[in-house]
Amino acid sequence: MAFLPIMFGSNNWGPHGRCVRRPRNDLVGDILTPLAIMQAMFDPENEQESRNMSSTLQQRPASAVTIDKNKFQANFDVQHFKPEEITVRVADNYVTVEAKHEEKQDEHGHIYRHFIRKYKLPDNCDAGRLESRLSTDGVLTVTAPLVGDKTEHRTIPITQTGQPVRLAEKKKPEEEKPME
Repeated sequence: MAFLPIMFGSNNWGPHGRCVRRPRNDLVGDILTPLAIMQAMFDPENEQESRNMSSTLQQRPASAVTIDKNKFQANFDVQHFKPEEITVRVADNYVTVEAKHEEKQDEHGHIYRHFIRKYKLPDNCDAGRLESRLSTDGVLTVTAPLVGDKTEHRTIPITQTGQPVRLAEKKKPEEEKPME
């Protein structure tokens, strides 16, 4: 739990964590008494706000990258963007995801969103087979398969030519002799 909400009371904080009321000028008075601190710590409103914030952060991370033995995968929370506002590019073994929308008006006023994420692909990543998928709940998933360092075990087929190599080599010099 943050110390500032305890010092200034939970009712002084706006929805975005900004102090909307100035703290008292005398920081020595009853604000920092042990009783006031204990009351603020056990204030159900503070506890509920803290739970809501942590559960929101745990539910939807902004981006996550995983690399396992088979693939590179990156997930992005792009729920605030339309599909046409999102671009995925690959160049020089880097994948770049960009999402941008111009100023829009919402219930809180005007908003402009723009982000760029750039990740270096692993050396054994097949960038030519990079794929991106957008789910209905606003999660963009970018994947690329990894090519293994090991050559997979396979049997090489033998093709029969139907001609002997030695006879073919002997005939070539005779054929190439100039005719007199």
